[in-house]
Amino acid sequence: MSKPAAARLIPKVPTKVPRVGARRTTRSSTKRELVAVAEELFAEQGYPATSLDQIVGQAQVTKGALYHHFSGKQALFEAVFERVEAEARASIQAGLKDQRDPWLKAQAGLRAFLDVVQQPAYRRIVVLDGPSVLGYERFREQEERSTFAIVVEIVRAVLTAGEWDDGEVDEEMLQTFTRVFFGAMSSAGTSVASSDDPALAAQRVEAALGFILTGLRSLADAGVPLPDPAAGRDSAR
Repeated sequence: MSKPAAARLIPKVPTKVPRVGARRTTRSSTKRELVAVAEELFAEQGYPATSLDQIVGQAQVTKGALYHHFSGKQALFEAVFERVEAEARASIQAGLKDQRDPWLKAQAGLRAFLDVVQQPAYRRIVVLDGPSVLGYERFREQEERSTFAIVVEIVRAVLTAGEWDDGEVDEEMLQTFTRVFFGAMSSAGTSVASSDDPALAAQRVEAALGFILTGLRSLADAGVPLPDPAAGRDSAR
């Protein structure tokens, strides 16, 4: 057999084999693209109206590639939800940057939060679709993981302002105040996001919560002590 004929019988070995790092980078970029496309579609159409076929088609990947990263549509939605919440948290934290005065910090945090809930992606994905897709418990868990810590920071700064207990705040009362404010802001966010006029609804919320903050500041400046339920219970015995 001639050498050229023998050469044709020998299978060709690829001269360039993708490196492990390159394959990982490709998989990572595919996942990011899927999340980015899904976010855009979920924000525009809502969760029920968005299909996996639309997502993979726009991302230009196969369904197999999608299922390599996510178990299904709900798992992909949760990844999108987490990304939108992370961006919201970063935006609110940026609004708090360099705010030293606790009352100004609270007002800045409120405004930053109200700006976030008016954004189309946040309105649709987090506020409108989040509870029904994730379920209430999972939704609250995700929400608290992303923004609750910021509310704790703001509330702690406010409660330790002025002459309240020489700056010493009972941790359980701090958590109670935080839950109250967090619940109020979460409810306010829903009312803004679901409003026909989100900008006007946000102005109303800012006015209402601003009024409450003004009242708290007046109490702090007057040296009125924070409530102590334990002391009231002991005196009643």
